[in-house]
Amino acid sequence: MSRSVFARTRDRIPSPSALGRALAEATATLLAALATMLCALAIAPGAGAATLAVVLCISLSRSQLDRDLRGRLEAAVVLPLIGVVALGVGLLLRHLPWVGAAVFVAGMFVSIWLRRFGPMARRAGSLIALPFVVLLTVPHLGPAAASGVLPVWLVPIVVALLALFWVTVFHLLVRWLRIRPPVDTEDAPAAEPAAPDKPGLAASTRMAIQMGVALTVAFVVGFLFFHERWGWIVLTAFIVNSGNRGRLDVVYKSGMRVLGAAAGTAIALGLGQHVGIDHRSSAILILAALFLGVWLRPFGYAWWALFVTLALALLQGFGDSEPVGLLWLRMEEIVLGAIIGIAAAWFVLPVRSTDVLRRRLADALAALSDALDPATEQRSATRFNTALDRVEEVTPPFRAARLLLRRRTLHPADWADTLLDCGEPARALIDQGATPGRIRQAVGAARRSLREPETLLPSLLALRSNLRGD
Repeated sequence: MSRSVFARTRDRIPSPSALGRALAEATATLLAALATMLCALAIAPGAGAATLAVVLCISLSRSQLDRDLRGRLEAAVVLPLIGVVALGVGLLLRHLPWVGAAVFVAGMFVSIWLRRFGPMARRAGSLIALPFVVLLTVPHLGPAAASGVLPVWLVPIVVALLALFWVTVFHLLVRWLRIRPPVDTEDAPAAEPAAPDKPGLAASTRMAIQMGVALTVAFVVGFLFFHERWGWIVLTAFIVNSGNRGRLDVVYKSGMRVLGAAAGTAIALGLGQHVGIDHRSSAILILAALFLGVWLRPFGYAWWALFVTLALALLQGFGDSEPVGLLWLRMEEIVLGAIIGIAAAWFVLPVRSTDVLRRRLADALAALSDALDPATEQRSATRFNTALDRVEEVTPPFRAARLLLRRRTLHPADWADTLLDCGEPARALIDQGATPGRIRQAVGAARRSLREPETLLPSLLALRSNLRGD
């Protein structure tokens, strides 16, 4: 009835063209980060401004906010204001940590909660979230050096505008070269709600509450029990709850975060202990790790976790601590942050991952139905392709669960894999302008079966067979 796990895995291997597009995107992001960092160092010598520059470039590149004129104008207006707020929150975290933590949690809550008010509010929420990330990566570094050519309060404004300028320049260059970068919406703050809203409570509100609870617990545990090392706990809780697509998604990202962090920290410790890297070589390795993370992220979250953790470990250094002991301390903090994130997603207004998957399957089937409708004047597979991409985004946790449980059929991952198998023959029909009645009936049967999950896989298998002419 279904193909082997090996065959399905083979189909998900990135194609050379996809790797090439991702490489172009990563190169543009790295060049923008380098240009912004050099400008930041010129106006404010020190690691704080340079770190802010790199983080803003990476976040802006992933958010896609610079891809149209309206987004660029909004970012140019809002980013400088948020940069000043981030400066203030950073100072609070250093001098009044409990107050700074409260402001940080409130800021992240608002950035997610705003999504319920439409596209403009979602973009504003995306912009609000960007500068706060740097405060988790290097919480004790000031955002500017007092010895710079600009006042301290003006540095984050200038750095934010520089980041927007250079990211826009290099993305326009990529578009001019006609290289289409992959759109990776995972964890993007501007993403649509993860699941259908419950009556009286929007999905974005539930996600904001989950994030607020996770960050609050992480800050409390970090401040009370880990003192100066609270950043790794809060950062992990933030990462695993970002772009929450249900409980299973949070568990999956937590596992990938822990595995990737373990590998990244071990590599960083090995480099620091055996190679004896200096500040210049450390900076080169950090940029190389970020480049690899940005390049490979569209093809697996574990790559991002591995290389970002490696970059953070090199950035924060190991001081005079014994390397192996510090490795275990950091892994303890990362695991604790992951547990906090999972608990918040599991027990605070939880979202079922299967509900998210069924919602995206329904959207894909609806798009296919419209594309095959004879009454449609201009038939296009664009909407169907986008819907399939959204199905693919939420499928990896289900595939991992199927592999761990050693189940081959009757698993939610089979729903997604079967519909994804329909993509190529469905696009061929749409391009040909054909509208076979049996295909439309099979699509309708699959849409109706969404109400009864036990009949969904047989209906999707029947649709695949009809599309392939079996």
